[in-house]
Amino acid sequence: MLVHIANSAPVSPVSLSGSRLRAPRLPRRSGVGPRDVRLVVRPSRTRPKALLGLALLVLAGEVLFKNPLQAWRTRQLEPQLAITKLVPLSARLPSSEGMRPDPIDFSKEELRELNRRFGVHGPQPALAQLFTEGLDQLQPLRNHTLGRLEDLRPLIITHSRRQGINPMLVAAVLYDELQHAKPGEDNPIAVRSGLFNTQGPAQLGFEEMVKQGQLPASVSPEQITEARLKLLDPDRNVELLVGKFARLSRALGLPQDRVMMASNCSAEAKALATLAYLHNGKLDYPGRILRYMQDPALHALIYGQRSSTISALI
Repeated sequence: MLVHIANSAPVSPVSLSGSRLRAPRLPRRSGVGPRDVRLVVRPSRTRPKALLGLALLVLAGEVLFKNPLQAWRTRQLEPQLAITKLVPLSARLPSSEGMRPDPIDFSKEELRELNRRFGVHGPQPALAQLFTEGLDQLQPLRNHTLGRLEDLRPLIITHSRRQGINPMLVAAVLYDELQHAKPGEDNPIAVRSGLFNTQGPAQLGFEEMVKQGQLPASVSPEQITEARLKLLDPDRNVELLVGKFARLSRALGLPQDRVMMASNCSAEAKALATLAYLHNGKLDYPGRILRYMQDPALHALIYGQRSSTISALI
């Protein structure tokens, strides 16, 4: 834009508090006298054709001096991009045909039937799930839990083999219960006080002993206290947990002639998820148990071979 300096009329004196101030005189340079200087901004006379020519020149420079490798890549990708734009999104997504259904995906009818027969309910609150996930990330706690589970390994294998239950299911449930055990619940004094409703490594109550015929239907307070103390015994507790899975398998009509494996088929994976669901009653529990069943550390603990190594110095 062009700037033009114009001369205005003389500035009259300004009165301020009774005094008279005169406008300062500018030195005579380039013909400018004691007059006020004012800037007059006139719009540029650049024509639109000149702007259009400048834009075309910049565009021509981009085309002429473009990186040759980038231009080659653009030429190679242009046909693919053109094809991609024409193909709908559904055609580019992987097909779900032949994929195994999610074993922890229960329909409304299944949830309604399980609730009617066994009294299960929905997932635990989101805050409780976040707390559970946070505990699983604590490596010292995980190492401690694996150490306690290793002590139970002979009991898991013995009772699971006798009743035809997947030992990884038993190990995963025990791992979860030991990982999130409440402090002091294995104390006999706390058990006698009735402070905790479940006891032992598997967190079972005396009601399961009633369902398996180990206690009468009507029990006295003394029998309840004695049963809770028996649940503190790891052997008795693990045996009761395996018996619970066997009882639920018969109630659900699951196969009794073989050990169900999640890797065999989707039906057996769904059956194991259902057993885990019925053990805890929370809808988010089966997914966690199936994830534990795939833990390499648990696999090594149950199926690994252990041998004592003697030092070469001895």
